Amino acid sequence: MKKNISFFLLLFCVFTGMQAQEYKLTGNVKDENQQGLSSATVFTETIADSTLINYTVTSTSGSFDLDFKTKASKVRVVINYNGYETYRKDISLDKETINLGTIGLEPMAFQLEGVSVVGTATPITVKADTLEFNANSFKVAPDSNVETLLKQLPGVDVTSDGAITVNGKEVNNILVNGKPFFGKDGKIATQNLPANLIEKIQVVDTKTKEEELSGDTASSEEKTINLTIQEDKNKGLFGKATAGYGTDDRYESSLLFNTFKGDRKISVLGSSNNINSIGFSMDDIFDNMGGGRNMSIWTNSDGSFNINGQQFGGSTGITQSNMIGLNYADNFGDDAVEPSVTYYFTETNTDNVNRTNTTNLLPDRTTYTSSDYITDNYSRGHNISTDIEIKIDSTFSVYLNPGFKNTFNENNYSGSQNTSDDTGQVLNESISSSKQQKNSNTFNNTLFLYKRFKKDGRGLSFRFENENSKDDADLYTQSETYYYATGDPEEIRNQNILDNTENTDYTVGASYREPVGDSLRLRVGVEYEYSKSIDSRQTYDFNDTSGAYTDLNGEQSNYYSSIQNRLNPEVTLELRKKKFRSGIDLGADIVSFKNNSRYLGVNTDLDKNYVFPNLSAHLNYRMDKSKSIWSRYRYNVSLPSAQQILPVENLSNTLNTVVGNGDLQPTKRHNLYFNFNNYDYSTRTGMFMWLGGNYYQDQIVTSVVYDDSNKGTTTYQNLDDVYSWYTGVSYNKQIKSEGSSFRYRVSMNVNQSRSKGLTNAELYESSTWQLNPKASLTYEITDMFTVEPSYSYTYNTTNYDNYIIDNSSNFTHKARIETTLTWPKNLVWGNDFGYTYNSNIADGFQKDFYLWNTSLGYYFLDKKLLAKVKVYDILDQNVSATRTITPTAIVDEENTVLKQYVMFSLTYNMEMFGGKRKSRNRMWMN
Repeated sequence: MKKNISFFLLLFCVFTGMQAQEYKLTGNVKDENQQGLSSATVFTETIADSTLINYTVTSTSGSFDLDFKTKASKVRVVINYNGYETYRKDISLDKETINLGTIGLEPMAFQLEGVSVVGTATPITVKADTLEFNANSFKVAPDSNVETLLKQLPGVDVTSDGAITVNGKEVNNILVNGKPFFGKDGKIATQNLPANLIEKIQVVDTKTKEEELSGDTASSEEKTINLTIQEDKNKGLFGKATAGYGTDDRYESSLLFNTFKGDRKISVLGSSNNINSIGFSMDDIFDNMGGGRNMSIWTNSDGSFNINGQQFGGSTGITQSNMIGLNYADNFGDDAVEPSVTYYFTETNTDNVNRTNTTNLLPDRTTYTSSDYITDNYSRGHNISTDIEIKIDSTFSVYLNPGFKNTFNENNYSGSQNTSDDTGQVLNESISSSKQQKNSNTFNNTLFLYKRFKKDGRGLSFRFENENSKDDADLYTQSETYYYATGDPEEIRNQNILDNTENTDYTVGASYREPVGDSLRLRVGVEYEYSKSIDSRQTYDFNDTSGAYTDLNGEQSNYYSSIQNRLNPEVTLELRKKKFRSGIDLGADIVSFKNNSRYLGVNTDLDKNYVFPNLSAHLNYRMDKSKSIWSRYRYNVSLPSAQQILPVENLSNTLNTVVGNGDLQPTKRHNLYFNFNNYDYSTRTGMFMWLGGNYYQDQIVTSVVYDDSNKGTTTYQNLDDVYSWYTGVSYNKQIKSEGSSFRYRVSMNVNQSRSKGLTNAELYESSTWQLNPKASLTYEITDMFTVEPSYSYTYNTTNYDNYIIDNSSNFTHKARIETTLTWPKNLVWGNDFGYTYNSNIADGFQKDFYLWNTSLGYYFLDKKLLAKVKVYDILDQNVSATRTITPTAIVDEENTVLKQYVMFSLTYNMEMFGGKRKSRNRMWMN
């Protein structure tokens, strides 16, 4: 079987290689004064239909080397530079290397200020900080979405889980007409907007609002994509609705509706399902199927899911979810006021059964804890966020970003656990049940003002931020705990626990920017932050006489508060050259740290004052269009929490008493990151290398002492020489011909960490290594067939010092293959098949499993209606067995998972633009 797969993959490579021949085009582009033109766009296209073949940009001297593949005997060469006439020439491909010599561009005959006079639209335009694609130059099927369009762009890569990179850099922000589309998460836009709406795709470095308004160079290495809608289609509506029902009462439903009118955009989302999905992977193969190829787009490893950083669900198990979202964006007063408002209502209910076995690694012995529990978690939330930008005049801007979030949770729990020694003798056991209701409210806001002065680069900014949150929890709990090894009396609890948490944070800052020469920028600023946190617990025992929870339990009631006042003066220097950019931030944190505790009638205060250095530096050097180096160093200090630093004994946990340490020092962290890219984004071929790590001084670690019944007493200590580092390399290659493409990616990641701690007053150390090679292939016949096999191997080994064991290791195999067939016409058939094996899953847990999902659909009514049948977990093998290795424990865990089901669904597409009704639709708009 393996030989057959290898043989077919080899045939694919040979086939794609035979379809097109490789050519190289060289030359030098100069202006009317025979000076080299840097960053002119040079590309080749087909003569018949002007389809882009490949492109590049000229060097600082105006020279270029353009590699491309084609089956054609002739191509058209186009050279474009703003302010100059476009150069076009048809050439015969009679040899592999063609030198065009010196090409002189002529200035345009006339040019009005702010107006570029151009002829035929250029597929690609390269500007100082923007890469712009003309969408009409890239051919996709008429019913394709934006994600399909992005996959055709040189240098743009979209993985099977929806992640987008441009020139190897992650895209973390996608805008539509310059505004967020349901927040900054681009997947909703790319997977739902029709490709035929788009006129241009612009790629820029991601900037903070401060960098955007001030004109500063982006500090982020990430990218932003802005999708510009065609002017004649900026009035209309489109949407998609799906409904499905299956075996075991599984169901799914979702609706997306959008309407555009000039700058005004209104969008509505709605979904409901019980298949562990948020409901908005608009993939025509598996829709919202949890565990399908789109699962990782929305679903975290614990079964929760999120949109724009807002998490819904939040536990393992099977989740039934409902969601409604609204988004409104507009411009008023000739773009003087630009508001955008997003609202979400979410409701989830998750059921889970958990079984966990934990091996506790102690210096002198090993103990084993086994637990079983059942949970039922209900969550309901409202979330509203607003972006408002106000342009007072051409030099003064105001930005507001208020937001409010309310969440209600109800959790029901019942379970038991026991701990035994290596002879099988039970040391302790407990059974418990509880019901908790929790209400959380958070308000946050950012106010930013920027004043630009006459001199370019000079400006003054002011920033105010606040975040206020409050959590109120009401818990009813019953538990029985028994100690067998020590003979301590059992603990029987029947309690009502009221928890209150409040966090307040206010930050105000101002900075001044001044250009020093042509390439040096100076910024001086100061920031003040006030933060306060309160954690309060009141525990009431059940009174048998009154039949109510009226007896205050002082041992299990406590109050902690912490206040920080931080002043941060800072100076920033940034050097900007054409190929070189570096910067350094120098400052200090002057901190007042006040902590208070009230426990068992004793009031404890602990105040400390600190002065810390604050340092960060970065360096970015671009050697040529494909090679670059980027590095960063940061030094920062983090303070302990009030519970860690206050010397108070907390007896609320029956199996673990916690005592703070008033002598704790803050933790100092050194962070270093470096990467090297040698990647030709026009051919999607190249290599990435990276190295990074953290080194800690005075890291705060736990120190636990266990008695004979395995009951612990925990405190905190500072330890040095704790670190973690990682390195990796990946290589990407694309072989593309007209009508098909073949891509492969291989990578190797290596991680190593050193951890320390104290158990039974003994210092322990552990050193963990992880090796993770990966490989993936993609073969695609355009608009007909795609196959994507992938494989990853993970090897973990941990060496222990001062443990009962010396070493622990395991390995995991993960193999997967995805296929999509869209032939014959109107048929779509997809398969996802995966295999996972974990060598070190404990006895009693399944070590390996297969997961196979399939979907078969057919389009009706000119592709407006899609009928589909899907089967999840055909082999009925899905399990949730995991192993986690920590410095002090090996944890094997099993949870409830979604099991096999069959579902039939219908999807309807609606689309109408420009005020005219399409004949295939039964919708119209005036």
